[in-house]
Amino acid sequence: MNQSEAPLLEALAQYHNLNRYGFTPPGHRQGRGVDPRVLAVLGREPFRDDVLASGGLDDRRTSGRFLKRAEDLMAAAVGADVAWFSTCGSSLSVKAAMMAVAGGDGGGLLVSRDSHKSIVAGLIFSGVQPRWVTPRWDRERHFSHPPSPQDYRDAWDKYPDAAGALVVSPSPYGTCADIAGIAQVCHERGKPLIVDGAWGAHLPFHEDLPTWAMDAGADVCVVSVHKMGAGFEQGSVFHLQGDLIDQDRLSACADLLMTTSPNVLVYSAIDGWRRQMVESGHQLLSAALDLAAQLRDELEQIPDVEVLDDELLGVEASHDIDRMQVLLDVAGTGTSGYQAADWLREQERIDMGMSDHRRILATLSFADDTDTTKRLVDALWSWRSAAERFDRPPAIRLPAPEEIQLETAMLPRDAFFGAVEQVPATEAVGRIAAEQITPYPPGIPAVVPGERLNEAVIDYLRSGVTAGMNVPDPADPSLQTIRVVAE
Repeated sequence: MNQSEAPLLEALAQYHNLNRYGFTPPGHRQGRGVDPRVLAVLGREPFRDDVLASGGLDDRRTSGRFLKRAEDLMAAAVGADVAWFSTCGSSLSVKAAMMAVAGGDGGGLLVSRDSHKSIVAGLIFSGVQPRWVTPRWDRERHFSHPPSPQDYRDAWDKYPDAAGALVVSPSPYGTCADIAGIAQVCHERGKPLIVDGAWGAHLPFHEDLPTWAMDAGADVCVVSVHKMGAGFEQGSVFHLQGDLIDQDRLSACADLLMTTSPNVLVYSAIDGWRRQMVESGHQLLSAALDLAAQLRDELEQIPDVEVLDDELLGVEASHDIDRMQVLLDVAGTGTSGYQAADWLREQERIDMGMSDHRRILATLSFADDTDTTKRLVDALWSWRSAAERFDRPPAIRLPAPEEIQLETAMLPRDAFFGAVEQVPATEAVGRIAAEQITPYPPGIPAVVPGERLNEAVIDYLRSGVTAGMNVPDPADPSLQTIRVVAE
């Protein structure tokens, strides 16, 4: 295939060249009707390029097949059999994959417990029974690592009737599972592996990055182009290979969840980014990896700040890490990651990729250069000086690994949609949760609907909120009360 083509971008250029005009949505008519105060901020171009995908960019029968050709080019570029674009983010794509593999199957799905909240949402929508696979745990750093192939082998032995398995890799911290090993364990049983690789869209394009899921034998891999690529927010692709998943069923599941009004800008940016990566991605990513190494060396000079790298790797840790995710442990400074992130945003106008009770994360992109990393380094030195005057952060009551593993007492779907009541948090111990409770970011639920709450997890979350943790999904984000299944 000719990877220098960009069918969607070329079709959009042709749309403008032909001076098409639609008596159709969107009602702003390529910006004609937009308030000038809006145009002063957003500009006219986004509206000019916001056209219907079918009956606009393409005809009503989509006979130009612009989207299909762009998806075929993407599949060829990354070694997949088939690719689908989504304008609803990887949150939609992973739900579609879960429904295609396990929807309607009573055996459930093996799911790593460090999964994103969108995966839990997929369990709620589909009614699938999660068969949780426990992550490995670093007690000293209070940090989870992806489950190992042996962890999945043990789970298959316990739940041989599960329809398939799901693993998150890379994690939001850049840590990666042994996907090849996990895929082999699944395929020995004739079962498919879903990889939530939302943070790994760039992985196919450089050999010094962690192994790309399609190369490792995964059956479906979901990626978010906006995270580590050059797409707009919500741009996602899911890739399929092999015959363990019904292609037509996966396509139908995606169609059930997908918007009927996809954004052409999101589609076109994915298309253009794929062409860019094929033509110059290796060079761009090589420069980015060199920049990341230089940045890590410079940040190591900041007193009491630990740049996590090889410390995250090992037999009882992660299989690999994406070194473009620069994770800093700031516990040695006596301040929290929440305090550091808030200070950097307020004082230096720098937003960090993520923060938690003891870490901050800088997510590098191939678009960064020495100017942007110098700004980060200078800001962190300023923060380190200012941190001497910070109030000590409130203590978070961190549970032991065995305490954070809650008992699954009901299907997530049944708990979420059943009769519920809101009780004081102090009375929720022993009750079955009817809502997700998710520190965000990174968006990994500490509580899933259907799990029986214990005192340790409630104390962890409530003390975390006091210390600066953000939990946006429960009905009461202050966690004074919690929604539980009605008795």
